[in-house]
Amino acid sequence: MALQHATPGEVVKLRPFGEKLAQAKTSAIVRTPSFEAVRLIVAAGTEIPTHQVKGRIMLQCLEGVVQLDLGDLVRELSEGDWLYLEGGEPHSIRGIEDASLLLTILFDI
Repeated sequence: MALQHATPGEVVKLRPFGEKLAQAKTSAIVRTPSFEAVRLIVAAGTEIPTHQVKGRIMLQCLEGVVQLDLGDLVRELSEGDWLYLEGGEPHSIRGIEDASLLLTILFDI
């Protein structure tokens, strides 16, 4: 089944899941040729291995705590923190606590 994306003008709720976070799943919000928005769920103790994305990335932590490994630099994001990465920058993400993030990718077109 295809994921349902938001339509222009649609309000999308990004409130913290709270106690329901452990059951939450990553979900696409919208994708266009120029950008993509995803609600990314990272469970405590799990890791998204090192990878690269062609577009510029913005991550906003909505709840929980994650650690980003940027090679020579390690950053921790917790509720309310925001981080920007240039396109093509290798990174990995590890869940310190169950976490929900808003991932936005800007594509060069």
